Amino acid sequence: MTQTTTAKPLLIKMHELDNVAIVTNEGGLPAGTAVDGGITLVEKVPQAHKVALVDLAQGEAIRRYNVPIGYALQAISAGSWVHEKLLRMPQARALEGLPIATVKPAPQPVLEGYTFEGYRNADGSVGTRNILAITQTVQCVAGVTEFAVKRIKSELLPKYPNVDDVVALEHAYGCGVAIDAPDAIVPIRTLRNISMNPNFGGEVMVVSLGCEKLQPERLLPPGTFAIADERQASQALDVVCLQDSAHVGFMSMIESILRQAETHLARLDARRRVTVPASELVVGVQCGGSDAFSGVTANPAVGFCTDLLVRAGAAVMFSEVTEVRDGIDQLTARAATAEVAQDMIREMAWYDAYLKRGQVDRSANTTPGNKKGGLSNIVEKAMGSIVKSGSSPICGVLPPGEKLRQKGLIYAATPASDFVCGTLQLAAGMNLHVFTTGRGTPYGLAAVPVIKVATRDELARRWHDLMDINAGTIATGEKTISDVGWELFRFMLEVASGRKKTWSEQWQLHNALALFNPAPIT
Repeated sequence: MTQTTTAKPLLIKMHELDNVAIVTNEGGLPAGTAVDGGITLVEKVPQAHKVALVDLAQGEAIRRYNVPIGYALQAISAGSWVHEKLLRMPQARALEGLPIATVKPAPQPVLEGYTFEGYRNADGSVGTRNILAITQTVQCVAGVTEFAVKRIKSELLPKYPNVDDVVALEHAYGCGVAIDAPDAIVPIRTLRNISMNPNFGGEVMVVSLGCEKLQPERLLPPGTFAIADERQASQALDVVCLQDSAHVGFMSMIESILRQAETHLARLDARRRVTVPASELVVGVQCGGSDAFSGVTANPAVGFCTDLLVRAGAAVMFSEVTEVRDGIDQLTARAATAEVAQDMIREMAWYDAYLKRGQVDRSANTTPGNKKGGLSNIVEKAMGSIVKSGSSPICGVLPPGEKLRQKGLIYAATPASDFVCGTLQLAAGMNLHVFTTGRGTPYGLAAVPVIKVATRDELARRWHDLMDINAGTIATGEKTISDVGWELFRFMLEVASGRKKTWSEQWQLHNALALFNPAPIT
């Protein structure tokens, strides 16, 4: 990435062969502004939007990141605003003839000596928080569970100061669905694996209605989770069934939930943080409310941090199928093995077919906010999204809803929806979440700390009590990508240790879980 060092005007070009650059200046630049290269703007160009650096003929490729992000629908003169209405989007890259495991980066030195204070679990995983989670088998019980959780927080939680929170794993699944359809395994294993997230300490508690299709034994069969306490080994799964004949009246149900919750709270309260290596982090990286700065500031900084985490022996997941689909050749080339590359191709092909059934393609991804933030189409958005993955070899691929069982850089195949992607990364076992945004979003999760990284100075200032890290300083030249990457890495260790809270934790901004259910609803 190259950029000017003067305060005004400031353009950023991602590659020396690019024929467009983006405007950094807040408020954009007016017509008549002289910029580098002897170019004068022929019209006002908003912040984060593209300026033509040369005269472009009709049909000529518009290059950003040295990738054709579109083709000019008409002649475009140097100094013009290049936006989505002037571009024809390229066709998706075919899934045949891709480079397979061709990139072999030089091994990076191991990053040693970094630790955090976490909670060791019986299954070997480590939590960054100590939370009681109440699993639900069906949406029907959500209101009852919500009522019970409010009472648990007000009446019981103060008695157990070492427990961070109580959360209900509410979802819109469990009945009225084709539960034996092949794709129904996705939401079922997602909910199963979320119930075993490291931040829940192995304390599995379930609220069931009784008549639902997703019965507790199907959701959590024997042997699917480690027992938190050996004394539990002979006990059955802890289920409060609302239709049980023992429940006479609503308060009877609530008292049952509170009684069982207190048993789990007592065990969780006995846990203490211990020093563990940074290799115990399982980090999900994601972007939402993206703009053209996402691929310039925040995502490259996250990518730098991703490389640090991999060097430290941690696990890092990047995701969002439609937001990497146009860079599939870059990803298969970085695969550690041919098998990993083929796994990525398989997941892309599955998702292509899924979108085709809905009579759409990857272009449905971009939002009005993305375009207002300078992203013309999904190709441009994808190039900026991929850089969150850094430069390490991709050593594994995780289908949606599966649990992660290896270290290193992992491609977790998820939809790009913020809520669905976050839910699936929770199921994979993440204990810390990093979320970049350019347009701004108050997104958060109750089960795991979410570190928010702003792409722009203006957003970081305006949302000063929602953004944890300001990567906008990269665009202005105040800091480098490595500066912000290290800042994020160190902040992650502080958050993981419980010494610092993210803004979303402080304000308790929590989005609902959103299970990915590609199977039919009956």
